[in-house]
Amino acid sequence: MRHFTKKADIVRPGVTRFASSFLTLQSLFTQKVQLKNMFSSSEWDTCKLSDTAKGKAAYNTVMNLAFWDGVKLCIDIFDPLVKVLRMVDADWKPSMGFIYGEMQSAIKEIKNVLKNNKKDYQPILDIISTKMKDRLDTKLHLTAYLLNPYYFYNNTELKDDMDLVDAFVDFLSKIYEDHELQNHILMVELPVYRDKLEKFSRELAIKACKVNDDKFDPANWWGAYGASTPLLRKIAIRILSLTTSSSGCERNWSTFEAVHTKKRNRLEAAKLNNLVFVQFNANLMIKNKKRKTRGIEVLRASEATEAQDWIVEGHEGTTIIDESGGPTPSQTVSEAIDAESLENRRGARPRELDEEDFVSENEEELNVEVQYESDGDRINEEYGDAMEEDN
Repeated sequence: MRHFTKKADIVRPGVTRFASSFLTLQSLFTQKVQLKNMFSSSEWDTCKLSDTAKGKAAYNTVMNLAFWDGVKLCIDIFDPLVKVLRMVDADWKPSMGFIYGEMQSAIKEIKNVLKNNKKDYQPILDIISTKMKDRLDTKLHLTAYLLNPYYFYNNTELKDDMDLVDAFVDFLSKIYEDHELQNHILMVELPVYRDKLEKFSRELAIKACKVNDDKFDPANWWGAYGASTPLLRKIAIRILSLTTSSSGCERNWSTFEAVHTKKRNRLEAAKLNNLVFVQFNANLMIKNKKRKTRGIEVLRASEATEAQDWIVEGHEGTTIIDESGGPTPSQTVSEAIDAESLENRRGARPRELDEEDFVSENEEELNVEVQYESDGDRINEEYGDAMEEDN
């Protein structure tokens, strides 16, 4: 296979099983022509595995047009959901104000992929609805959706959405016990925001929320243009500054593990915190610089080889900070951490990889019978008996 794919592997390991499945499907579809060429080549005909039940099952799968149609359909359906998860996992801006709106956009994209055939898309939407219930559709999420001008000002139908208003009313009753205060926000300040009055009517304010790019942050938008509604502005900034994932905390813990090791475990608490702070933010700046340079959303790239985030590997190449607070360019985390601790943590550190990381350098010809892990009797039941009869 690596001969026909130019030594590229198919399986793409990811931090989660979901990411691994998506990346592997992307990679598999990218190598569709190469895999077909492999199974139609003379090398496959002379291969010992071509006469086995599993070999014949693999041949029938790769040559089956319906299989490739299914792979393409899975990728198209997963793609909008991956976009949402990638946004939640990202570091460049808080996601609370976008999670509900992006899920609604993902649902619309899935419907379009399935040509708005309710029989096809309804089972998928039922799964999404079950997972969202009481997790991504709470009063807090709906309030954040309402207060994000990117959605509220670009979709005129939201003004008449009573579910959003009801969610906002319930949310206010949770954070304010004063009924007069609640009434002032609902009757005075909310209409100003809803109808684009006073400072919200400025052309600059309306243009600033037209596009959801890296520069747009709804919390900053409220800070700049929400002076006409001080109470609503305070609520909006607090809500829209929230994250919806613990990924940032987990990355900080990973940095802590890299700094506080068995060999460097006598650091004072204050110095340790400072080292972790500098290390984490230095890596964050490097990551954001690379992301802006590429100018692509990695998990939505057309080529599977561009999907580098969420890939898992060791620490190699990450600069650490020494105890004096300065970087040690020549020393990497993999050198600072002893072999045992590195081996224990290998497979839990996301880093960016190149295509060469999935290439086998030393390839040997398959000259011996290969022992495969058993997957039960399913292959033999489906293919073995019928193929033996054909032979």
